Amino acid sequence: MAWVERSGFRLYAERVGAGPALLYISGTGGDLRNRPNGFDTPGVGSFDCVCYDQRGLGRSGRPKGSYTMADFADDAAAMLDWAGWSRAAVLGVSFGGMVAQELILRHPDRVSRAVLACTSSGGIGGSSYPLHELATLQPEQRAAKTAELIDTRWADPANPDPLRKATLSRLGSAVASDGGAIAQLEARRGHDTWERLAGVTCPVLVAAGRYDGIAPLANAEALAARIPRARLEVFEGGHLFLAQDPSAAAKITAFLAAS
Repeated sequence: MAWVERSGFRLYAERVGAGPALLYISGTGGDLRNRPNGFDTPGVGSFDCVCYDQRGLGRSGRPKGSYTMADFADDAAAMLDWAGWSRAAVLGVSFGGMVAQELILRHPDRVSRAVLACTSSGGIGGSSYPLHELATLQPEQRAAKTAELIDTRWADPANPDPLRKATLSRLGSAVASDGGAIAQLEARRGHDTWERLAGVTCPVLVAAGRYDGIAPLANAEALAARIPRARLEVFEGGHLFLAQDPSAAAKITAFLAAS
């Protein structure tokens, strides 16, 4: 474990494993104290992997004021500096995929290749579901909507998928009320890389779940079409396809490890 100094606050980071360098950028509300976390992602054990709590979350500091997607991207670049990597592969999941897009655009020389998983470009390419709107729902409505968003097949409360039950039990009907979590959602609302994505030069794999209600497949298709030479892989699952489709880990790991 380590503390990475930023301007006026610190980011909490961990580094595990051996192999090619990989920066994992977590999704909304990511906190390394909770399991599963980035290190539990199938395939990550094949890498020298850095995961961290993003600003305002987990054990990282909470700088005052609003956050921008550029702030989150520069934090990610600071992780590369801390690890001593001039360049590394990047796996960005959900909100982390949005941060990864900004990282590629702001620091193109630092990313060797990237997987953008269950995420969106914003703008013309489509935005991920506005999660801040869940706060307006009553607890039962919020739980039902969350299930549908994670996997559109889960809209049926009788769906027997054990992952559905385990996921909703872990998430409950909680809503972001912490200042750092709210600031993250506000930054997420403004995410839009669409007009700049044509300038991406590193190899990119866009990975999507067929039944994702947060980052719909149409958004992934648009993202892959917009980024030069990007490849699209669609997996049998929803927003959690990395845990749902056994083929996802092998394909994503092979892409990230390629030279």
